[in-house]
Amino acid sequence: MSDDRPNPEALLAAIQQREAAQRRGRLKVFFGMAPGVGKTYAMLAAARRERAAGRDVVIGYVETHGRKETDALAEGLPVVPRHELEHRGVRLSEMDLDAVLARRPQLVLVDEFAHTNGPGSRHPKRCQDVLELLAAGLDVFTTLNVQHVESRAEVVRQITGVPIRETVPDTALNGADFELVDLPPEELRARLAAGKIYLPESARTAQEHFFRPGNLSALRELALRFAAEHVGQDVLAYRQAHGIADPWKSGQRLLVAVSPSPTSAALVRWTRRLAGELQAPWLAVYVELPRPLDEPEQSRLARHLALARELGAEIITTTDDDVVRGILRAAREQNATQLVVGKPAGWQALDLWRGGSVLNRLIRESGCIDVHAVRAQEGQTVAARSRPLHFAKPDRRGYLVALGVVAAVTGLNALLQHWLGYQSLALVYLLSVVTLAMLVSRGPTLAAATLTALLWDFLFVKPYYTFWIGGATDVMLFLTYFVVALAMGHLTARLRAQQAAERHREERATALYLFTRELAGAADYADLLAIVIREAGRVFAAEVALSLPEELPGTPPTPYFASTWALGEKEQGVALWAFRHRQPAGRGTDTLPMAEGLHLPLVAGERAVGVLSLRFRAGAPLAPAQREVLDAFVRHIALVLDRERLREAEQQAKLLAESERLSQTLLNSISHEMRTPIAVITGAVGNLGAPTAGGTAGLQQTMVGEIQEAAGRLNRLVGNLLNMTRLESGHVKARPDWCDVADLIQTTLHETGKELARHRLTVDVAPGLPLARLDFALMQQALSNLLLNAAAHTPAGTPVQLSARRDDGGLTLAVADGGPGLPAEVLPRVFEKFYRAPNAPVGGSGLGLSIVKGFVEAQGGRVSAANRAGGGAIFTIWMPPGPPPNVAEEAAS
Repeated sequence: MSDDRPNPEALLAAIQQREAAQRRGRLKVFFGMAPGVGKTYAMLAAARRERAAGRDVVIGYVETHGRKETDALAEGLPVVPRHELEHRGVRLSEMDLDAVLARRPQLVLVDEFAHTNGPGSRHPKRCQDVLELLAAGLDVFTTLNVQHVESRAEVVRQITGVPIRETVPDTALNGADFELVDLPPEELRARLAAGKIYLPESARTAQEHFFRPGNLSALRELALRFAAEHVGQDVLAYRQAHGIADPWKSGQRLLVAVSPSPTSAALVRWTRRLAGELQAPWLAVYVELPRPLDEPEQSRLARHLALARELGAEIITTTDDDVVRGILRAAREQNATQLVVGKPAGWQALDLWRGGSVLNRLIRESGCIDVHAVRAQEGQTVAARSRPLHFAKPDRRGYLVALGVVAAVTGLNALLQHWLGYQSLALVYLLSVVTLAMLVSRGPTLAAATLTALLWDFLFVKPYYTFWIGGATDVMLFLTYFVVALAMGHLTARLRAQQAAERHREERATALYLFTRELAGAADYADLLAIVIREAGRVFAAEVALSLPEELPGTPPTPYFASTWALGEKEQGVALWAFRHRQPAGRGTDTLPMAEGLHLPLVAGERAVGVLSLRFRAGAPLAPAQREVLDAFVRHIALVLDRERLREAEQQAKLLAESERLSQTLLNSISHEMRTPIAVITGAVGNLGAPTAGGTAGLQQTMVGEIQEAAGRLNRLVGNLLNMTRLESGHVKARPDWCDVADLIQTTLHETGKELARHRLTVDVAPGLPLARLDFALMQQALSNLLLNAAAHTPAGTPVQLSARRDDGGLTLAVADGGPGLPAEVLPRVFEKFYRAPNAPVGGSGLGLSIVKGFVEAQGGRVSAANRAGGGAIFTIWMPPGPPPNVAEEAAS
């Protein structure tokens, strides 16, 4: 029976992919083998065609490298201004991602997909910027060379000898449309020699190294194959989405059927040789049958699948009770064009019962798929022939249950034969066979069907107690019963086997789902690692060790402290081998198979991010289905760990950029603040030393005043820096005491009298203010900074008001000015460290208000800034009420 219905899982995946594509923007990659083939030119030409068709097209980032023909194509296209950055004194320009998102065009041109953004950008890589644009629903055109694809970077390095520092993960290209921009190597070298790619000095060096003819030919082939692979994936997705069963032979794709048979290893190697000759991808498929495998068969199958995986095959495991149907379903789903199976060693009598041999059925039912029947080597054929026929372990309990049920039903029929005819008794026997099929395996069911047919004939059909059947009607009835009983028992047992297989498949899918859900709910990195160890140990009944590389590059991985398996020196050596070679090692593999556990590298892209080591409590190797689940676990763990690594790298980049920004701001502020008073002091000292004709005393007094003022500025600057350092380190400890508010205000005004001399100062202290519990020194510094801020940011002659009153049970101190006020966007940031308003006057370190906030909050109060209704700004300090002072204690002290 053939099943041509499309796979529901494949259909669901295709529908989900199509829905995701409808929500996301489309990515088109102009792909080339090397710089200079014309990718940017082709992208701009395509963009002009899109604009002519009426689409809104903008340039997010395009690098023309000064080529006239490329500049001419870019001219006239709307451009989003770039975001300017400064890094260690160098000005950098990057795509302004926020501006592009705010502009929301239909199509964005983003050159150099693999580019690394400058420090201070939102994402470390430009490809992440593009992914954000796609997630926002914008279409993107971009350019990429083959050497920047992460899975091809190592191959390019081996070909050219040039290390590739900027790469794009292959997953970033999923679902992208590719346009190959190709150029023969001779023409590309001619463009290089003409100076159309690099400057003449650089061009000569490039021709002798990266742009050698052999290198370019190899890179061209690599680019062509990579683009062809992506086209093949698009074809496969289209066939699955539209339920097209027969493969399209747009490219060769091989599939080999793997089983526990000793000849499977030879089939795998033969398929690998054929795939190498055809330069085609290949797959190894195993069809899991309802019959369980014994330990030797599981071991052989695991070795065959490991061999196929090592030789580069994609492993597929499917479940079916018919090998032929399972193989052909997998071949059609994967668009396989050639199928490789083993050639039968001889004639099998049971093939007649099965409807023909596996090979004959594959040839008949394969349709457009070519079938290769490969004969194994002589030694392996003899070994396969000499193996005894395999019989499953007898189900003794099932046979005993069947025998008991048949005996009970026979006794029941003996009682019922006085009221029912012998035809009705056959139905009772048939009911018992169907019921048994739902309880026991196929063997006991078929035995019960045969035994009930014989007992019905022997005991209840005349003549009694013989197997002789007299009438033709009884003969037909006996044969019909026998066939129906066998068929019903067989079909019911088959349904039970299918149900068990579906249950196993559901268990595997549930395990993956629960594992993914647990990882998604991890609170932090340590929790993530703990979940990996716990879930891997629970699902695979194993002790688990998770080894991760140290922070320093090149260091070997070390076991995580929370691992449930303490690796010995030998096992750590096996794990190190798996990490360095990015291949499984240990128990159940061909590499160091005498190890205690199985060591699986966690590979993300072209690098290993760790090793997962398992020591199975049962001791036996994993079944193929379990190994498939384990491989899925390993791939998911590797992706999650790599994602965490990238997230941490992004955070470090942001922290570094912020640190550099603050350091640059501090350096600029301090250099300006120190330069001015130092210049004043230098000039004043010079004037004091110069000979004068008269008025010496008055001039000296003036110079001394200037020196004192400049020294005061320097003292305040250094004091602000020291205070900010104390706040950052947590060394500011408030020492509250009962203080007179009027005395606090008077002392503060005395300290800031010179700076406020050019303003009209008003002091408004509510009468009868009680003592306040404050740290006198911290609050005086906070008030002084607010008054100095008002004097520095308002014109001379404008009023400055200092007020004190009781409010909400506490003390409120306010400094108001008559200046221009604060812009609305400045108010949330006015207390930030090193922050200066856009129109602030020259000078100042941007620390004064930040220190006010720190000193006030250290005393349990709060500070706020707002604009006054009549103009100007007001800064308000509110201190909570303290317990009333103990008069007796105050008097005693």
